Amino acid sequence: MEKVSSKPKQIFILSGQSNMAGRGGVIRDPHQHHQHWDHDVPPECHPHPDILRFTAKLQWVEAHEPLHDDIDTKKVCGVGPGMSFANSLRDCGVGVVGLVPCAVGGTAIKEWARGEELYETMVKRAKESVKEGGEIKCLLWYQGESDTSTEHDAEAYQGSMEKLIQNVREDLALPSLPIVQVAIASGDEKYLEKVREAQQRINIPNVVCVDAKGLQLKHDNLHLTTQSQVKLGQMLAEAYLKHFASS
Repeated sequence: MEKVSSKPKQIFILSGQSNMAGRGGVIRDPHQHHQHWDHDVPPECHPHPDILRFTAKLQWVEAHEPLHDDIDTKKVCGVGPGMSFANSLRDCGVGVVGLVPCAVGGTAIKEWARGEELYETMVKRAKESVKEGGEIKCLLWYQGESDTSTEHDAEAYQGSMEKLIQNVREDLALPSLPIVQVAIASGDEKYLEKVREAQQRINIPNVVCVDAKGLQLKHDNLHLTTQSQVKLGQMLAEAYLKHFASS
C-alpha cells in the first residue's frame, strides 16, 4: 500500500469485537471448512482519496475494505461499519477522515482493561495517529457479545465499560472525548438483554448509544450482514453528526 500525501483532519477510533472488525460477506465454504470474504463492496463502502486508514504498521494509507485486515489477523475480516460511516461523513462535508481500526473478534470487555494488551495497543495507535496532525474526534465502540454467556460478566459490564471510557479519556488526555457505542444485537440469549440494558443505561456526558437491534444477522445469528453494516455505519454517522459535529 502506498503511503498517502493527504493527512487526516478528523480521526475516528474503531474498536470492540468482531462486528466492529467486520464479518459482512465472510462465508464458510461447506466443502473446505474454512472461511473467505466474498469481496462484495457496496457503493456506500467504496474507497475515496479523502478516507484514510491507520495501518498496523502505524502508517496512513487510503482506506478500503476490509479495514481490519491487518489488525484482527486471526480471523477472516469482511465489511464492517467503518467505510460506510466515513463515506456518510464525507457526504456531509467533513474534510479528510482518518480511521484507526483496533477491534479484535471474540474479545470480552475484561480484555480491554487498562494494562491489557488490547487496550494498550488501542491507546498507542490512537496517540500515534495524531503525531502528524489531525484530531481524534470520536471513539466508535461495538462490543459485548462475548459478555452475554455468564451472569457475572453481564452484571459487570456497565462498570467495566464506564471504567474503559474513563481510562481512555485519561490516557489520551481528552477528558470529553465523544464516544458512540453500539447496543449489541446478538450473543448468548441467556444474558443478551442484560448486557443491552447495561449499554443503554450508561449515562456519562458525551457518550451516546446506537441500537443495532433489528439489523439483519447472518445465518450464524451473531454477525451483521454486509447490508446491515452499511446501515450501522450510517446510523453511527448520524449519531456523531447530531450530537458532536457542531461542537
